Amino acid sequence: MAPEYVRWRPAPVVRPFAAWYTGYRQDGLPPGRHRGLPSPYLTLIVTLDEPLRVAAHPDPATPPGTYDTLIGGLHTTPAIITHDGRGAGIQVALSPLGARSLLGLPAGELAAADLDAACLLGPLAAELRERASLAPDWPARFRVVDEVLGRRLDPSLAPAPEVAYAWRRLCATGGAVSPAELAGETGWSGRYLSRRFGVEIGLSPKVAARVARFDLARRRLQDSGGAFPLAALAVACGYYDQAHLTREFSALAGVPPARWWAEEFRNVQSPVDLEAADSVA
Repeated sequence: MAPEYVRWRPAPVVRPFAAWYTGYRQDGLPPGRHRGLPSPYLTLIVTLDEPLRVAAHPDPATPPGTYDTLIGGLHTTPAIITHDGRGAGIQVALSPLGARSLLGLPAGELAAADLDAACLLGPLAAELRERASLAPDWPARFRVVDEVLGRRLDPSLAPAPEVAYAWRRLCATGGAVSPAELAGETGWSGRYLSRRFGVEIGLSPKVAARVARFDLARRRLQDSGGAFPLAALAVACGYYDQAHLTREFSALAGVPPARWWAEEFRNVQSPVDLEAADSVA
């Protein structure tokens, strides 16, 4: 059976807090492992059959474990996930700006952490998994996520506007704006911005810029089918040169870009975009 990878845009009520949902299903592949890479999003994973097996967490003090549902904070080293050739689930890309609204705490408290989602969502985690597992197709599963997360969120809980502005600027520029520029644009001192940013996001502005730039490079490499010349990719994503790109990729992914692509190609196929949730009757 060919692996399935589909992407869905959240309903309008959830969209300020979650960028997209990705559904995946694979069966009959050789056993292997997958790198959960640093990105500008917290991760909520809801499995639909077998539990997720995490062999190594971004925080090395966390022992390996299995999870029916998992929430992971922002991190700068990969998680290592193993599989026996089959598995299915939904991955939700959560904005750190929505952590207070959806999870009840700032994203800074989840930095480098992987937790059973029930620790934060309570019984809603089990409800989400059960209802999504019973849904007949991907659109129906994604609508379950919309309904459960929409019921959970509290839009009145939000970071300071200055933090939200700084985070969005970093993401929009692929990390190409300096902490000093951000401080000047927000009107805060660099030290105060860094402190407040770390509480709400879980990374300093400088480290967040590294992660945003890395994520841009990783996505462009993935979208090109691994064919984007690395020297050109480095220039396009704001690295000094190919050597700089390779060093940063190796630091954040654990391996250089060519090796990452060779190891992950079965797990990182570009997902098919389904019709947006709010346009379906």
